[in-house]
Amino acid sequence: MKKTVLHLILMLLPLMAICQSPPTILADNSVEQLPLDGIVERKVLRERRVLEYPSLRENDLLWEKKVWRLIDTREKMNQAFRYPQKYFFEILTEGIEKGTIRAYSAESDDFSFPLKPEEALSDLQQIDTLPIINPETFEESLQVVVNSLDPAKVIRYRIKEVWYFDKTHGTLKTRILGIAPMITERDEMGNFKFERPMFWVYYPDCREWLSKYPFFNDHTDKQESSWEDLFEMRRFASYITKESNVLDERLEDQLSGIDRLMRADQINQEIFNYEFDLWSN
Repeated sequence: MKKTVLHLILMLLPLMAICQSPPTILADNSVEQLPLDGIVERKVLRERRVLEYPSLRENDLLWEKKVWRLIDTREKMNQAFRYPQKYFFEILTEGIEKGTIRAYSAESDDFSFPLKPEEALSDLQQIDTLPIINPETFEESLQVVVNSLDPAKVIRYRIKEVWYFDKTHGTLKTRILGIAPMITERDEMGNFKFERPMFWVYYPDCREWLSKYPFFNDHTDKQESSWEDLFEMRRFASYITKESNVLDERLEDQLSGIDRLMRADQINQEIFNYEFDLWSN
């Protein structure tokens, strides 16, 4: 009987030691090793380099035309601009804050007036005056409130681009020059007043920054295309609002309603027909 009890005690000792052993303490560096949200590490976009535009001389240009377009992010093809995890507007402003992207004054679209980051992003903080009622005296007073601009409210972008015919290669090409997020101004009652560009960014200088950010693709979660790819491959819907003209007027200054839409479509057709007409003659 004593031997049996002794054997039981010897068998229980290892179990008691395990139960009383101190908990394993993770190394300090293990806290930073977060789980991978996927099955592979995404490095393609991070390591990819932007291809430089081919060299172009003034004598290579046989014809060129500047046009201004408007991208409405509410259109189905443009929904990537409103991806909640990273709005396109946030990508632009983040680049400006870090000094990677230079912003230019919206007073002119020729990129001649560079802005400091705090000047370009001044519209991100909007000051409102709200009536506040004191719960004890029931007296009404005005209080100044600072609100951050909701990126979801930036729903349209203005694009400036050049269409040109390169006689060296015999092809019609286009290059985007600038992008401007549009902001809506409202009166004290919240009624729409007008829309204006917040700032301009020079697109060729933004390509490297935009190439590091993927845009949401409805067809696959594989993040192999960047925002730079989206603009270079023109994977967005837009419509023309202005062409270069002697009075520097927009189409809305000249036409209205269906006439303005028809003129915008006509400008598109004139651009694409230029190459065909050139070879036909």
